[in-house]
Amino acid sequence: MIGVDLRAITQPVGIMRIMAAILTCMSFSLVATVGHVSSPYWAWCMFTWCFCFFFTFLIVILEFTTVNAKLPFAWDDFTTAFAMLASLMCLAASIIYPIFFTCKTCHRQIGASVVSWVCFGVYAGEVTLTRLRPSGQNSGFLSTLPGIMKMLETFLACLIFTSLEKQQYSGSPELQWCVAVYSLCFIFAIVIILLTLGQLTSYFPFSFDKLVIIYNILAAVMYVTAMVIWPLYGFHSNKRPSNCGHLCAWDKLVVVTFMTILNVIVYTLDTVYSIRLVFCVSNQ
Repeated sequence: MIGVDLRAITQPVGIMRIMAAILTCMSFSLVATVGHVSSPYWAWCMFTWCFCFFFTFLIVILEFTTVNAKLPFAWDDFTTAFAMLASLMCLAASIIYPIFFTCKTCHRQIGASVVSWVCFGVYAGEVTLTRLRPSGQNSGFLSTLPGIMKMLETFLACLIFTSLEKQQYSGSPELQWCVAVYSLCFIFAIVIILLTLGQLTSYFPFSFDKLVIIYNILAAVMYVTAMVIWPLYGFHSNKRPSNCGHLCAWDKLVVVTFMTILNVIVYTLDTVYSIRLVFCVSNQ
């Protein structure tokens, strides 16, 4: 039976969620009043604020009505993971938007950027509070280091997709391989997150942890190939144009290269830590 839990809006975490919902709505509204900009980075920032507002507001409503207790997955794990993801997304939006879309006289854009930074601070505060669990209390997969790295892998892949343009890779099989790597690794990482969040891993007739290790190794190797191939073929006979300003296609090649290198590091660390966790720690 559905009830009402006032602690959802009176406890520190609940107050932070209400603040985050208000702040993301403010950022979205300020930018919307300026007008639409035809840019994937603008779309990413708007998506970030809308996405964070919707799910933060939904979390508050579900906890206030106690519906969250009836959901078939680990609720605390989900909310902690969402707060981490939202803080990363707001951090990226707080950096990207002022770099590309503000100026000295753009007051509403500056206001949206400032509010977005405050929102990042609120989500980071929520992560800090939710991570301060009592000693001995179990945390879900997404609240652990492997889960955090999985979210970071998907987040970096989203930034890569935001910077991709079809003309960059449409005529190059080598660059198309890189796009395939980004897409496949992103899809499988999302599947792993959903299976773990839904507590479906126990239904596998084999060790799911070892399957994830195999995936991590393959993903790391595939990303290494993309890290080599993307700059090699993307920048071959392709110097930066003299009229290249903000949002230039050449600059997006640099962003994709940088994000690919970061994801290689994250996948490598994820692989090493998972192997240590499964084969070393579990055998002690």
